[in-house]
Amino acid sequence: MPYALFCNDAQISKAYPGESDVWKLAQRSGLVVDVSTDEQRPGPRRVLDNDYEIKPCQAAQGEDPAKNKADAEQESRMELQLSS
Repeated sequence: MPYALFCNDAQISKAYPGESDVWKLAQRSGLVVDVSTDEQRPGPRRVLDNDYEIKPCQAAQGEDPAKNKADAEQESRMELQLSS
């Protein structure tokens, strides 16, 4: 099942094949923050800022989550090349 980024129950990203793909998108977008440890978990844990959530979703008609992932990875590589 595909996953997407949501804010206040509204889908705000394309659908991606896995939850980890959406975490990468959120990280690049500056939506992931580290919070201090609690007694049950060692080390910092990452959470989404404000009201953002990653949830399973249905891909829109004609949308290909695998292509969305490939496009995002290509865009990320291009950004790295430009910043070098």
